[in-house]
Amino acid sequence: MLATRGLTWRIGEVAIVDSVYLDLEPGEFLGVIGPNGAGKTSLFNLITGLRRATEGRITLDGQDIGALPPHRRARLGLGRTFQASSVFGSLSVRENVRLAVQAHRGGSMALWRRAGFLAPDAVADGWDAAGRIVPPIEVAAASLAECCRWGAQQLGALPDTERLAALVERAVVAADASGMPLFAAWRAMPLPDLSPGARTAAGLRLLREHFTGAYLLAVRAAGMTALEAVLSGPEGEAGAVACGWPPPYPPIGPLVRRRLWAEAVTNRLAAPAFTALGPADCTELVELLHRTRAALA
Repeated sequence: MLATRGLTWRIGEVAIVDSVYLDLEPGEFLGVIGPNGAGKTSLFNLITGLRRATEGRITLDGQDIGALPPHRRARLGLGRTFQASSVFGSLSVRENVRLAVQAHRGGSMALWRRAGFLAPDAVADGWDAAGRIVPPIEVAAASLAECCRWGAQQLGALPDTERLAALVERAVVAADASGMPLFAAWRAMPLPDLSPGARTAAGLRLLREHFTGAYLLAVRAAGMTALEAVLSGPEGEAGAVACGWPPPYPPIGPLVRRRLWAEAVTNRLAAPAFTALGPADCTELVELLHRTRAALA
């Protein structure tokens, strides 16, 4: 049985999810309804571990899973699906299989999930709804604090975290923020926690943001719209729907070469941050990242 007791998530003094109690028995279907901004998605994020509750408990078959990361909860049988089709109707069977393999192995095209690739109307609706609840600067501060908390908790005890933090921070400092205001703004925010784990997590988040900004610049330089970049990515039309872009959609075939060119330009824009480290330190950074990822698996 899945159960929550007083499940709450707050940003500052604002309760996004406020004291939720539920019991879900095997084979039972339970609907959660409410208007936009009511906290439905946030509730699912708390239950599945994408967000950490500020109060309350979550149990699965009697086991408290509130401190477990999402992949540990999934191994216990707590699954989640999203509002996106699993098969892309405009692609062949072979293309669907190829994209599934690409998504499983990971790839740079997953970057379109960032805000720069969402439909403008979706961004405006989300921004207006969030702005009515809490000022954006408080959301940003809470997000950064959660990132640092996770890093201190998950990375703090790992060997070589101090060295990894130092290498990541050097790359962040060397990264060119031209045309990337979101990256520049995140980089300017002071960290609430200066422990090695927190610094590592925040630095890696910044590098991801920088690479995403570089990809968005490259997409526009390639003459592609944000919608075209999403369509030519691994999730195709399903990704477009998830990002708030309504059909009809242009054909994907003509976009492939532009996408490949954009990926190459992205690498060139992001490269100076790592070139500044030098070959030896870059190699060490990759090795430390591999070790850290293995330790977290």
